Amino acid sequence: MKGARPTSKLYFHGGAGGVTGANYILEVGDYRLMIDCGLFQGSRFAENQNLEPFSYDPARVHALFVTHSHIDHIGRIPKLYRDGFRGVIYSTPPTADLTEVMLEDALKIMEHEVEGQGGECLYSRQDLSDVLKLFQPVDYNTEIHLPGGISATLRNSAHILGSAMIEIQTDEYKIVFTGDLGNTPAPLLNGIYPLEETDYLSMESVYGNRFHEGSEERHLILERVIEDTVTKGGTIIIPSFALERTQALLAELNELIENNRIPRIPVFLDSPLAINATEVYKKHEAYFNPESQFTIQKGDDLFQFPGLVMTPTREASQKINKIEKSKIIMAGNPHGYGSRIMYHFAKYLPDENSTVLFVGFPRISSLGRQLTDGAKEVNVQGKRIPVRAQIVNISSYSAHADQTQLKAFVAGLKKPVKMVFATMGEENSAQTLAHLIRDELGINASVPKIGDVIPLE
Repeated sequence: MKGARPTSKLYFHGGAGGVTGANYILEVGDYRLMIDCGLFQGSRFAENQNLEPFSYDPARVHALFVTHSHIDHIGRIPKLYRDGFRGVIYSTPPTADLTEVMLEDALKIMEHEVEGQGGECLYSRQDLSDVLKLFQPVDYNTEIHLPGGISATLRNSAHILGSAMIEIQTDEYKIVFTGDLGNTPAPLLNGIYPLEETDYLSMESVYGNRFHEGSEERHLILERVIEDTVTKGGTIIIPSFALERTQALLAELNELIENNRIPRIPVFLDSPLAINATEVYKKHEAYFNPESQFTIQKGDDLFQFPGLVMTPTREASQKINKIEKSKIIMAGNPHGYGSRIMYHFAKYLPDENSTVLFVGFPRISSLGRQLTDGAKEVNVQGKRIPVRAQIVNISSYSAHADQTQLKAFVAGLKKPVKMVFATMGEENSAQTLAHLIRDELGINASVPKIGDVIPLE
């Protein structure tokens, strides 16, 4: 007599009802696999969330799949280990390497904050060292066989280098976790894997209610902003994520400068994290799209050009603002929390000749969002700073798919889908995307909350 089939449940422990803290558990019988274990970000409340005990026993999780190496998807992995997790961690090779760089940087920041403000770190250096040994890198499209007849495959999500959708197949159904989907075509990466069927889909919704400019318009805006600011004698400040956006911008600036489309002015990459991440990108050029690989084969270094200066040390960073002539400064954290960008904001926000160029949509309540929303004065490192600089936002440099791309991804599914879960988005973005999927595509869609448990069959 055939035994009863195992029950399946999907648990939303993070990345639901908000943009950050991605953390999902799929339970198939007695086997538990996790998708991502990210940091909550954006407020003091989020910091307290990170310190709270997990709402499950990490020791009972058998495997962890990592979609990509942004901190809101990986930031609590060492804490997971500290609290008992000893399973295998699956990711692509670039994600494994970038995760080490990102978590080491995050630990340095935590140690600095604890030293100055008190409190505790989420994990120790030993926790970080030990958990990295659990990574088992797997290339795209390689089937991973798990207990209980479960299989998993990593598919290209085109978000950042090595980013993946996690495709899980059980005896009863298929479920896909998109992680973050890319804004394609991208300057460096291949396109999103053309998913054709799944029974359940857990998908991001960051830009579920917004649209990007076209790629050609994006290039023209970047070129015009630089030219106009240089004509006025100002400085261009670009707050940029250390992963993907920085590398994409370096590649595009390389092209603009080599083709004499913008003036040759100093370009400072003022982010140790971005510098280290760029070295990882160079290590994994096989993951680039054919156009980028062809450029490299011709002998052109995508991430190096005349005038580019890397400033890994604080001393080198402090010398930047002593240069009075026009320049471009790329520094970390587009949401305006911490990092060297704050010092550049303090100096250049009051300068009417300078420009702050955002290359993505800053999170709600962040300093970046205040600036893109038109604030005339902001708090920078405890001081009220007037905003006279021009504020420009080119959303199409975002590494996230916009509403049109998200809809097209779901519309491309050929087999009927039982349910789409809109996750990893602000409330309005997630709800807008869910309504669009229901009303225009005729597919069931919902917006889960943290703590929701969904039976799957």
